[in-house]
Amino acid sequence: MRKTLILLILAAMLIVPFGTPVEAENTGNNNTRLFEFKLGNEVLYSRYHHLIEGKRVGLITNQSGVNSQGQSTIDVLANDPVVDLVALFGPEHGIDGKAAAGAYVESYEHPTLGIPVYSLYGPTRKPTANMLEDLDVLIYDIQDVGSRTYTYISTLRLAMEAAKECGKTVIVLDRPNPVGCEIAEAPVLEDRFESFVGIDNLPMAHGMTVGELARFFNREIGVDLKVVPMEGYTRDMIFQDTGLKWVQTSPNIPDIQSVFGYMATGLGEGTGIRQADKFKWIGGSGIDSERFARLLNRA
Repeated sequence: MRKTLILLILAAMLIVPFGTPVEAENTGNNNTRLFEFKLGNEVLYSRYHHLIEGKRVGLITNQSGVNSQGQSTIDVLANDPVVDLVALFGPEHGIDGKAAAGAYVESYEHPTLGIPVYSLYGPTRKPTANMLEDLDVLIYDIQDVGSRTYTYISTLRLAMEAAKECGKTVIVLDRPNPVGCEIAEAPVLEDRFESFVGIDNLPMAHGMTVGELARFFNREIGVDLKVVPMEGYTRDMIFQDTGLKWVQTSPNIPDIQSVFGYMATGLGEGTGIRQADKFKWIGGSGIDSERFARLLNRA
């Protein structure tokens, strides 16, 4: 019977990635992997601090740009006595991640730091020469979700292009691909369909970390790029294996379940199918729910 209702889809696909924690036989100790894992923003201070010493720094980030202790990269850089943090840059949803999808975001002055917070989802989506003129280094620290359509990686590419044009160095602080790097699936984007929700020739599930994406983008850009790696990360790891707490990356991605849901239900955007409940359900008028669920479960 045809009916209009919200569908729960891909239950098996969504449950499998949320499996049990890493077990002792895989690591030699239940906590070994958790203690060894470090984000790029932590490795910056343990091994690569020389890259920013004495530099005037701009930071592209949002609320997801935190270390394993929940400390924001904004605060870490602002309190570093040998670094001059001179500007912040916010992607879609703003630097606090609260703006709605597609909402215009204004630039403003940071209320406590007294430095500009430039919107890269307002009058421009690419940093201008004026925004970059007082910088030596442009740092990128934002958590991605692993999908071509998630616009933070488009912001990364455009920022790399702007930095190349202005002779600036880009430092990407690497972060895990939450769905893992062993799966790259769905058709590769054709050049004629390139847009801000599809910035390069990537499959829908691109299977790369943000550092790897930066290197991929740089094959054409040629900016002075430094990628600060993670430690203790392997390409088979999903986000739960890192031991980190998920920080909401955008209003509709509040938890890791929504990340995996986005990879499937996000494909309905631009069609008559609509996602709901933070990308965990989809539905639409006139859908035979049982037949549609069977088709999806066979995919």
